[in-house]
Amino acid sequence: MAIIVNLDVMMAKRKISLNELSEKVDLTISNLSILKTGKAKAIRFSTLEAICKALDCQPGDILEYSK
Repeated sequence: MAIIVNLDVMMAKRKISLNELSEKVDLTISNLSILKTGKAKAIRFSTLEAICKALDCQPGDILEYSK
């Protein structure tokens, strides 16, 4: 896949667990886990916005393009 999801990296930098992030962004742990492992096929902008707000970061800190 050309899009790399660095959610786990940002979570580690912010010292936040999957459970905490799940509560803050109102997503299930399993949905966040799918995103975190890069198995998600899509992400809603509203979800990306909520994650960025919770982690105090930019979308580019979470998503990366690689050839």
